[in-house]
Amino acid sequence: MEHSTIRLTMAQAVVRWLTAQVTEIDGQRVPLFAGVFGIFGHGNVTCLSEALESVQDKLPTWRGQNEQSMALAAVGFAKAKRRRQIMIATSSIGPGALNMVTAAGTAHANRLPILLIAGDTFNNRLPDPVLQQVEHFNNPTVTVNDAFKSVTRYWDRITHPAQIISSLPQAVAAMLDPADCGPAFIGLPQDTQEIAFDYPAVFFEERLWSIPRPRPDRRAIADAAALLKTAKKPLIIAGGGVRYSGAETVVARFAAERGIPVVETLAGKGGLTHYHPVHAGPLGIIGSTSANALAAEADVIIAIGTRLQDFTTGSWTAFSKDARFISINAARFDAVKHRALAIVGDALESVEELDAALAAWKAPADHMPRAKALFAEWDALLDSHQAPTNTAIPTYAQVVNVVNRAAGEKDTLIAAAGGIPGEVAKGWRVKAPNSFDLEFGFSCMGYEIAAGWGCAMAQSGPGAVGGTPIVMLGDGTYMMMNSDIYSAVLSGHKMIVIVCDNGGYAVISRLQQFKGVPGFNNLLKDCRIQNADSPLHVDFAAHAAAMGAATRHVESLTDLEAAMTWAKSNDRTTVISITTDAYSWVPGDADWDVGVPEVSTRESVQKARDSQIAIRAKQRIGV
Repeated sequence: MEHSTIRLTMAQAVVRWLTAQVTEIDGQRVPLFAGVFGIFGHGNVTCLSEALESVQDKLPTWRGQNEQSMALAAVGFAKAKRRRQIMIATSSIGPGALNMVTAAGTAHANRLPILLIAGDTFNNRLPDPVLQQVEHFNNPTVTVNDAFKSVTRYWDRITHPAQIISSLPQAVAAMLDPADCGPAFIGLPQDTQEIAFDYPAVFFEERLWSIPRPRPDRRAIADAAALLKTAKKPLIIAGGGVRYSGAETVVARFAAERGIPVVETLAGKGGLTHYHPVHAGPLGIIGSTSANALAAEADVIIAIGTRLQDFTTGSWTAFSKDARFISINAARFDAVKHRALAIVGDALESVEELDAALAAWKAPADHMPRAKALFAEWDALLDSHQAPTNTAIPTYAQVVNVVNRAAGEKDTLIAAAGGIPGEVAKGWRVKAPNSFDLEFGFSCMGYEIAAGWGCAMAQSGPGAVGGTPIVMLGDGTYMMMNSDIYSAVLSGHKMIVIVCDNGGYAVISRLQQFKGVPGFNNLLKDCRIQNADSPLHVDFAAHAAAMGAATRHVESLTDLEAAMTWAKSNDRTTVISITTDAYSWVPGDADWDVGVPEVSTRESVQKARDSQIAIRAKQRIGV
């Protein structure tokens, strides 16, 4: 029996196949790939762009200003869509491709899907070395695209046009697998892109993809139920996997009926609203006094959908060495960490089965009231730090409070690296589920504005939270990557950006000095400056205005409140800058293990070293 074929170039076939992939969100069928972020160069402009141009009504292409930031926008989009829809990022070869490696690392660390497509050098090698080619003297098959191997879940280089028939479905399967979710990379050599091939017509038929929900092992569920029944002070840690599984309601109901307080990781924050009855605050180094107190005394801990990163565990000092872990995770790698009783499976399915196995068991009656009392104390502490004062320069905590109160119920807060993460993790009171995006798994400076652009794209259609992305970042991060303000203006996607100008990399200066090193090369005043007349501060409002944003600089909390009202009334991306204090922070209680010199002539470093040794003495053994 003969099968019909369609003759296309490899690049045309890739694009045609991508447009035929669909998924379902909230019962509605939508394209699996919602669009493309692209910067064209000689490695992708002649063949791939020709194919993309012809389908721009089905698969829209958005021009970025920097390959890293446009790929980060795709990461922000995936997080806003809770991994149910995917964006593509494409670049040329060489530096354009390498610029996307950081974004791939961000997606990899955070278990988020993005399809990265980069041009590559010629397979036939006849014109070698081509523009932007890096030559390896001992291995001519190596190109810069091999750098993606360390930060992707799936990697392939297409050396024959037929290879996409098997490769592309494997890439999608990896990106949609809850246990293996992360970025996929496809390298397209320039000469392979142009080659025509007779593809089977069935390859381009519409294909519906769904995200699997693996069921847990029955024995693991029974063992976990038996262990949990011994608990006097149980605790649930809700991670990002709870949100990606759509298990927020199930986990909250389970916690309420069983009398177990819920604390959250950085990726898990936003699964519950701030004042949900079972919510006890964020856990860890930039967490709350309430969550950390509960963690310290917990005897059985149910970790759901978390990789238990050091900022969650206080470098494994936050828990008793005798505490037992039940770890529910779709990824076996995460589930077995730290001697946990591993339940490998989907969060929603696993919690429901664990709930059924517990029968009538509940935690001691006094456990949840104690958690609520601790959380009320924490909330009052937040109030005390966020309240307006007579100080000339507002603190981060005060700024966060003003922005939080002005935010709509469905507006999404976005933050990443620097001092902002600690202040929003602690102080942002989430009003609606899944309206909070703190990228602190990779702590990627530059994520914020790019992710705001991607989130703005995701704020419509099935599964969207709605509202407006509100990006909060420091002056240091703004200087590192800000060009997607222009991207958002150009494409018509609105976000509100709050730039907190505290004179440099303030939080890392805090860590530096806390560990005994004098302030050096972090705050602008501590940097080497050749010209004494050099300005120490940038006019961020003027800079953003030059990119087409509506802008305003404010000095007081009252003016910030008015500016937020104005920003929400605008129809385009708006940037507000405000001078903030570099030395005031909301307190936290967890320890952090960082390297401190074993030998130093500085007494301050010697004391910091002694403190670090004491911290390490509290760590759980991770085997």
